[in-house]
Parts: sequence; C-alpha cells; structure tokens
Amino acid sequence: MGFKKLFSLLFILTLFLFLPQTTFAAASFTTDYHVTYSIKDSGQTHAQLTGTLTNTTSEYYASSYKMQLGFDEITNVKASDPDGIIIPTVTRNEDGYIIGLTFNKRSVGLGSKLPFSISFDTPTIARQFGKIWEINIPGIANPGDFTSFIVTVAVPASFGKPAYIKPAQATKSLTFTKEQLGKSGISIAFGEEQLYSFHLLYHLHNENVYPIRTEIALPPTTNYQEVYVTNITPKPINVTRDADGNWLAQYRLLPAQKLDVSVEGTSQMRLVPKQQPLSDAEFADYTKEQPYWQTKSSTIKALAKELKTPQAIYDYVVKTLIYDFSRVTDDKSRLGAEDALKNPNSAVCREFTDLFIALARSAGIPAREVDGFAYTENSKQRPIALIRDILHAWPEYYDKEKQTWVMVDPTWGSTTGGVDYFNVLDFDHFAFAIKGTDSDYPIPAGGYKYLDGKDSKDVRVGFAEALPSSTIDAGISTSFPGVSIAGIPIAGKITLKNTGTQELTPQQLTITSDILTPASQMLTSNTIPPFGFQTWDVTFHTASLLTKADTGFTIRFAPESQLGGRAVEKLLKVAPFFLTPWGIGGIILGILAIVLLIFAFKIRRLRIFK
Repeated sequence: MGFKKLFSLLFILTLFLFLPQTTFAAASFTTDYHVTYSIKDSGQTHAQLTGTLTNTTSEYYASSYKMQLGFDEITNVKASDPDGIIIPTVTRNEDGYIIGLTFNKRSVGLGSKLPFSISFDTPTIARQFGKIWEINIPGIANPGDFTSFIVTVAVPASFGKPAYIKPAQATKSLTFTKEQLGKSGISIAFGEEQLYSFHLLYHLHNENVYPIRTEIALPPTTNYQEVYVTNITPKPINVTRDADGNWLAQYRLLPAQKLDVSVEGTSQMRLVPKQQPLSDAEFADYTKEQPYWQTKSSTIKALAKELKTPQAIYDYVVKTLIYDFSRVTDDKSRLGAEDALKNPNSAVCREFTDLFIALARSAGIPAREVDGFAYTENSKQRPIALIRDILHAWPEYYDKEKQTWVMVDPTWGSTTGGVDYFNVLDFDHFAFAIKGTDSDYPIPAGGYKYLDGKDSKDVRVGFAEALPSSTIDAGISTSFPGVSIAGIPIAGKITLKNTGTQELTPQQLTITSDILTPASQMLTSNTIPPFGFQTWDVTFHTASLLTKADTGFTIRFAPESQLGGRAVEKLLKVAPFFLTPWGIGGIILGILAIVLLIFAFKIRRLRIFK
C-alpha cells in the first residue's frame, strides 16, 4: 500500500488554556489552523475553524480527532472534511466542551494533507458590560504543537474603534498569529468610558469613654476616574483631601456610640490617565521605605539594581509569584514584599502589589498601592477576594516622561497567563483608597466593620447608565459682625462649600470693595471633595473713624475656573463707634452711671446734714 504501517490515530488536541493529551503518533502530523470569530451586534459569535493535518511520515493516518474547547457555552456544532459532513460528538466537561470527529477521508502517505472544518456558535466571547464591549478569546496551551495558528476577529461597525487590543497590534489589525495569541489569548475592548454606581456602608464604633473624631475614606477622583458623590447619610463634619488624593469624611462619635454611614454615587472610568505633575518632595516621599515595602532589604536592593525599570519589575513579579487561592478564604495575614519573596507560592494580590512597590521604590521609581473594586467575570483568571468585602489591590508607578501615575496589575498578569496589564490596564479597576505615604492607611470601603458583623456585605457596585445631572456647584457663606465699627479692623470668615457631586478643583477667588481696604484680596482654595468646605480668616479696614455706610464686598471666581466667573455679593454695615449698638449702649450706660452717681451723692449729703 506504499507505507509500512497503518494506524488509526486518536489525536487529542487541547485548545484554549488546557494541557495537550496526545498519543505517541501525534508527532507524525503537523497541524495548521485558521479560526475566524464573526461577532454580531448582539454579541453572539459564530466561530469557523479550518484545520489541516499534514502527514510527516508514511506510516500513519488520522482516523479521528478530538478538540477541547474552553468555552462555557457552545451550540450548533457542525463539522466536515473533503468527503462530506461529519457528525461530531459534543461532550461537556469541567473545562468546557470536547468535540470529537471521525473523518470520512483517510489521508495517507508522506506529505498528504487532511483538511477539515468545525463551526459553532457561542455567546461567551463577546459580552457587553455597562458601556463597554469586551472580547476575550483564550490562548493555546502549547503553541509549539501547531505549525501555524491564525485567528481573525470580525466585529460589527456598531462597536466602533477598539479602545485597546491585547496583545498590541501596530496596525490595529484584528488578525493574530500563533506567536501573538500565545497562552494568554486575545483581549479587546470597545467603548470610551465605563460608569459604575456604588452604594457603600461604613460601620463606625467609638469604644472609648470619651468623644473622638474619626474619618472614613470615600472613593476619590484620580487621574483615571471621576467620582460623583450624590448622597452621604449622615452628613460628615467635613470632607478633606490628603496628600495621596484620598477623600476623608470626618465624623465625631460620642462615648460608646455606633454609627452607620451610607455613601452613594457614580464613578466614570477612563482608560488613559490624565497628567499629574509630581514635585521633588513628593517624588522623594514615594520612594521611601514603609512597613511591607522593605526597600532597604539586601535582597530587594539587589533585585532592584538588576531589574531597574517598571516593565522589568512587573515581568519579574508576574513570573515569580504564584497566586494562592486558598489564602483568599483562609484570611491569612499580609506578608509584605520581603516575605513574599520567601514564600513565592503563597501570594495573593497584596503580595504582588507589595513586591512591585518595594522593588520600584528601591530602584528609585515612585510607587504606591491602590485598593478598590475590580470587575471580573472569571475569578479563576482575574481573582478578587470577595470575603468580608476585601476587594482587590494593585500597584501604580510614576512615569516621569508621561508625568502621571500609571496603574498596573501584576496579579492578573500572572493569573491570566500573560495578558498585558502593564502597557494598558482596562475599565475594570475602580479605586477606593490610595496608600503611598502610609502602607497601612487609609482603610478602603469594605474594611469598616463591627466585630459581630465581619461577614457583612458592605460594598455594592454595579453598572450605571448616566452621570448625575448636577455635578459642579459651590456655595459661599460669610461670618461678620452685624455692624462693624469704623476705624478698627473688621474681622470675619469666608467659607467655600462644595455643594455639587463632583470634586471642586483649586479655585481663585478675588475679593473687591469700593470703600473697604484692601480694595482687592486674593484667596486660593485647595481641592475640595463633595460635601467638603474650606474656611479663610479675612480682615478689612475703613479709611475714617467716622465712616457710616452700608457697604460690602464682592467675591468673584476666576473666569477659567470650574465655576466660570461666578460672583457673590456680601453686605456689611459700618458705623462710628458711638452709632453702633456698642456705642449707643455705652452712652446709655454712661448716662445711667452718671445719674446713679449723682443720686448716690445726694443721698450721702442728706445723711451728713441730717
């Protein structure tokens, strides 16, 4: 028959994230694949796989073939070879589906080729999450098993242009080679922004016998996200912004008081961060050693000297640490960077983050921790810890050329098998708190619990359809005497309160007056979070002791500010001392005193002459 031996080959190819299982004869064939995923507006995807088995020996032929597909759901499976239709067997298992083929055609002889095709439909490749369409195509367990493997993704025009493509494509092409597909697969997103609604609960308890002031960390606006806080119940004393950009809401608790705080709002997520210049002092602060970030450790220092760049540090952390899913439920303590290196097989997101930050800081690269919510549909590939609302942690480093903080996620880079979470992140990371000047503080939402309610679910995040209608607003209040005395300093307070739902960036306020001096004063505010305020002490003078006028001053916002040149008029009454309530009252009191003295004198004289 022209060949020595003829074997029926059961060739089991494991495609998409699973290890291959092959018989001894699998090496006698080369395999080429071209897969086209055609996605409809609804997200339903039709997959067309065209494969070719080529004999590399004259001793074997393939009579059957099995393929493991790592999809949660497939339908309408069809197959064929050159001799006609093949009725496939479809078997569900814990890894997805096994498709089995028994070929009609027997291709024998060295170099002979057996083409075949498989098609199916699946809703699991393209999914819409809020305002973003995401396409996720798993990779190949062993790319070396294929001579070629080409994947083409066809998307409808309604999706628009991709926000990102992983792996990155120089020409934005949606055709990928075996080398590009790799083990990590393909991840593509369409959309300009993501909106999340949030409802957070904070449980506060003063266990002391004296009153205290405490604070909670609200999700802040950052260079990646804009946060709109629509409601805080009960209202805080004030909300301030710290050096890391956190929003801290302040409360006063009486002895033994318990207080539940509810916070609601919306977050608008961007893919590309805004610029955020860093001063020399801030640069130095973010390279200091902190607990859990042991930059002075000899091991950390040696590695940092070798790695040098953020990309090299990220790659090292991804390859070195292994995610330990048992630690999520075991609730073990945080290891820190040094101990993470000693226990590389027992890491969770905190260890990936701590090691990246310690290595970066030791290399002179500013870095810090971000704690928050990370949206995931696959907790095996993109794990988060949902137990007790401990969400997710990831690092960010400062890029001097781009002049901004850049978020990366080495945890997900490791657990996805190499998806790029360095050059571009995603729309799924929502920051609750930033730790830079302190590796332990502030505590993010979800970490404020009563001792008897450790397992309560206090973080609820979902997709939002639109932003709040009222976003930027402010109110100005003043505190001055009802009537001020001419000729002496007129002291009072001016308060700027953020009455909108959005962060109020630094404002320039000009105070002008026609009668009072100085005729013009300038105030500059800090960034004021929603429900926060800032107060200034302000002093005026009058030109004359005899000034009597209903005057005042104008507070005007700079035209280029968020409040667009808004002006507020405030009235003051100024009068000479003798015309003020104090002066008039003083005169009356003086007259009464004189009358009393005269009356007393007369009584005394009567007693003397009696």
